Amino acid sequence: MGRRDELIQKYAEDLRTKCGVTPDMDLLTKVTIGCGPSIYDPDASTVAATQPGELETVKNNFLIKKLGLPDGPELMDAINAAIDTYGRSERNKYRAVLYYLLVKHFGKESVYD
Repeated sequence: MGRRDELIQKYAEDLRTKCGVTPDMDLLTKVTIGCGPSIYDPDASTVAATQPGELETVKNNFLIKKLGLPDGPELMDAINAAIDTYGRSERNKYRAVLYYLLVKHFGKESVYD
């Protein structure tokens, strides 16, 4: 099993145990691949949920640019809901897991077809 596959398994386990979600492994794999090389960087692979600038980056670069959503307050509400699902006290919030939750929240799975 390659390193990316190991990370995908780790993300799936986080979805199951920390988020209470049964992951769609095909979609999780596509979202992970979409994150690019950032998944291998310890800092870039996680989202600092307590930093407003980091959340703005998720909103602008992922929700607006990648998923094609219009800007509005519901985007930050969705990010906060995904963080709540993950668990605010959870120190390491993996970017791929958070993105997966956001894709499911907005029903934007078709972006990864």
